[in-house]
Amino acid sequence: RPVRVWCDGCYDMVHYGHSNQLRQARAMGDYLIVGVHTDEEIAKHKGPPVFTQEERYKMVQAIKWVDEIAPGAPYVTTLETLDKYNCDFCVHGDDITLTIDGKDTYEEVKAAGRYRECKRTQGVSTTDLVGRMLLMTKAHHSNIVSQRTGGVEVWSLGHNPVLASCSPSELSGSFPVCRSPWTGVSQFLQTSQKIIQFASGKEPQPGDTIIYVAGAFDLFHILDTVHQLAERPYIIAGLHFDQEVNRYKGKNYPIMNIHERTLSVLACRYVSEVVIGAPYAVTADLLDHFRVTLVCHGMTEVVPDKDGSDPYEEPKRRGVFQLVDSGNNLTTDLIVQRIIKNRLEFEARNQKKEAKELAVLEAMKRLEEEKH
Repeated sequence: RPVRVWCDGCYDMVHYGHSNQLRQARAMGDYLIVGVHTDEEIAKHKGPPVFTQEERYKMVQAIKWVDEIAPGAPYVTTLETLDKYNCDFCVHGDDITLTIDGKDTYEEVKAAGRYRECKRTQGVSTTDLVGRMLLMTKAHHSNIVSQRTGGVEVWSLGHNPVLASCSPSELSGSFPVCRSPWTGVSQFLQTSQKIIQFASGKEPQPGDTIIYVAGAFDLFHILDTVHQLAERPYIIAGLHFDQEVNRYKGKNYPIMNIHERTLSVLACRYVSEVVIGAPYAVTADLLDHFRVTLVCHGMTEVVPDKDGSDPYEEPKRRGVFQLVDSGNNLTTDLIVQRIIKNRLEFEARNQKKEAKELAVLEAMKRLEEEKH
């Protein structure tokens, strides 16, 4: 009998940490069902989600290791839920998830021996990404060690494990000390092994339509519309370097650095290959090397190259360029606006989350001391 595995969560601001959890969970069985909580459940236990439930359902479904999603999954994982979906056990990362009253949401399934743990991905969390957007520091996508802000040394978010859970007002005092190991994140370290785990490794086959689409691909992009353009699509995503994205998007974009964006795009079920650090202009060399049949761009503005030329001049000359309307106006800019609009609520949410985690840590510490 196939082993059916259950995972659940908010999957708000889907990132490569979520994808890596689902990859590990899928490897433990034959069929993976992912329960996604409603907006109402998340707001009750954690605070307001950034994405709507419909957006979150769509994003989780686009992750290549997910076989099925269960919309409206309860926040507390019960044996009843596992039985309803005929799942043998559930899988969660080695951090802790708490209800509004500070209880472990996996208590019941742990007690019944139907719980497995996978390794949490270092260097990212939704809390961290929200923190990056709230602060929009100049250094978060580079390896610059620090910058001076009002006499206070603020480390770039790529390095610092606590900025994610601190409001800008907290940062104006003395430099904060890392407290909760679950809310705080360490720097993400990319390895060739991680890329291999995420990559499909599939070569294009005769008869495939090789589609090239380039961009920042900051946060999570689904690319399902591009996938529908051909019967047998082989999608190659060209990722621009951080400095290039910063040139044409300005502000402090990208939110994720090139290594983080590489894994996010590789996790998408529709993407076959990724060009890491693709040239901004789609050149004849690139088109010939990958034997590209079609080059796509969404409905967003095409910013000219540094010399003022059209980056899509060559594919247009060859007649292989196509504008694609995804029917979705969700951009990274829009997500940042949502977060800034609800800034106080998100800051309060991050602080509340950490306070609950610290209470659990204290209780665990006391139990250890009592044992000894």
